[in-house]
Amino acid sequence: MFLARIYVTLKPTVNDPQGLTIRGGLHSLGFDSVESVRAGKYLEIRLDGKDRAEAEAQVTEMCRKLLANPVIEDFRFELEEIARPAG
Repeated sequence: MFLARIYVTLKPTVNDPQGLTIRGGLHSLGFDSVESVRAGKYLEIRLDGKDRAEAEAQVTEMCRKLLANPVIEDFRFELEEIARPAG
């Protein structure tokens, strides 16, 4: 069993209105040292795979087909082998 920690972010060339809003909020709270903010998504997926290579291939396909928009977003992930739940 594997735990995939997936990070989806906008490509550097894509405008990020949510990040701009967060930066404005931080500035209004007195955090003037913040120069920029980029917002994204974080997902955790537990999956069964016979080995690491199969799990990596599955996660990559999930990201390409559903979790990230390849036109405007990049993704990366970490894969950790975990113990199977009891029962």
